This record gives sequence, structure tokens and C-alpha cells, in this order.
Amino acid sequence: MKLVTTSLIGMLAFASLASAEKKEKMDIVDTAVAAGSFNTLAAALKAGGLVDALKGDGPFTVFAPTDEAFAKLPKGTVETLLKPENKDKLVDILTYHVISGRVASKKAVKLDTAKALNKKSISLEVKDGSLYLNSSKVVKADIKCSNGIIHVIDSVLIPSAGEKTGKNVTEDLMVAAIEKGVKLFNHGQHGACADVYEVAALAGLKMDSKELSSDTKAVLMTALKASQNSQCDTTRAWTMRRALDRVMASTK
Repeated sequence: MKLVTTSLIGMLAFASLASAEKKEKMDIVDTAVAAGSFNTLAAALKAGGLVDALKGDGPFTVFAPTDEAFAKLPKGTVETLLKPENKDKLVDILTYHVISGRVASKKAVKLDTAKALNKKSISLEVKDGSLYLNSSKVVKADIKCSNGIIHVIDSVLIPSAGEKTGKNVTEDLMVAAIEKGVKLFNHGQHGACADVYEVAALAGLKMDSKELSSDTKAVLMTALKASQNSQCDTTRAWTMRRALDRVMASTK
């Protein structure tokens, strides 16, 4: 895997995080709060009961979605996840953003996958000089904290459903498509990956299911149209993957 140069990693540095980083004694939680761009993440950590854990000794590597990243989720998703009855789902998502140990960008770009605290795998890929985790782009790397390191990402990571229960056919379909697509993409078969995602989206739209809202169906249709009009297989794959991630978020 190609190495991301220091200059490329630093191009999108956040001024507020740079200021927070100078306070080397600050832990992961305090660093994120001080930055002012992670209010939703901070609220989610509190609702999930994970604040004390991430203020512990660690070390941890946290892939931190900004407030703008959370805003990309389907309308009402965050509010639903923050409800006490959905704490387990929230914790599953939040712990999917944390890796045990201190994984700097120089090491991360050499990995194909990483195991999150919820025991589920994250796919890592370098594309156009940037590091991607599944379909989330790292926009600021190596924020040093007293108990670990933060990498800022531009969209929320949605873990797979894991063992299929049969209770949500659409979700199972998307999980299977993503698992197959990631393998194809990581082996350079971007066109085949995009095709798998398109087939899954089309199948989801044709299902006699009430699991998808009209807004989510619109997301799939828009992505399909954009993908089918694109001449770039890589663009097609990422367009469809982002749409499938949004579907996964809406079915949580």
C-alpha cells in the first residue's frame, strides 16, 4: 500500500485541533471537547457511557467524526441513537471508531484492515494520497493525546450487522454486498466492486419491504444514477458504498 506523505496528511489540519494538541497532558476526550468540532461525538460518548473509558490509560486510537460528519447521517439518526433504549446500538457504533493501541498514520497506511474495540473489522485503503477507513476519509491525522491518538474522519463509520439474524433482510443484503465489495476493491477490482454495490442497491429497491424509508430509497436511486453515468470505476464504487452506508445507518 502506498505511503501517505507527511505534507498530504497535514494539508487539511484543523486549527482548533492543532491548538488542543499542544496541551500534551490532555486525554482523548478533553482534546476532542477542546477542539469544538466534536460536540455530537462528545454527546454520544456520554450517552453511551464511554467517557470514563476513553479517559483511561489506554492507549487508544480514535477515528473521530466531526459534527459535520454526523450531520451526513439520515435525518433523525443521531437523535434516535441517543435514546436510552438504543444504547447498545450506539455503543456498537462508537466502539467501531476505536482501536486498542497507538496507531499513527505512518503505520495505518500500511494496513489493509484493523480490528475495532467492538471486534469488527475496518477496511483501510489509500486513494489519491488520502487514507480511507471503509468509505470515510481521514482529513486530519496524528492528533497526539496523553492516552492515545486521534485521526479525524469526514463521515461516521457504520459497523456491519455481524451475524445475520434474518430480522432485517435489507440490512443483511447490504452487509453481504459490502463484505464482498471491500474484498474486490482492496484487490484492485473497482469495477466489480461497483457492480456488486449496484446490484445490492437495485435488489433493495425491488424488495417488498417497509425497512427503507422514502428518503433512503431516494439515496439509493440518486447513487445508482450517478454511478451509472460515471466513467470512473473508482468513483462508482465510492458513490455506491457511501449510499449503502447510509442505508445501514437508517436500519439501525
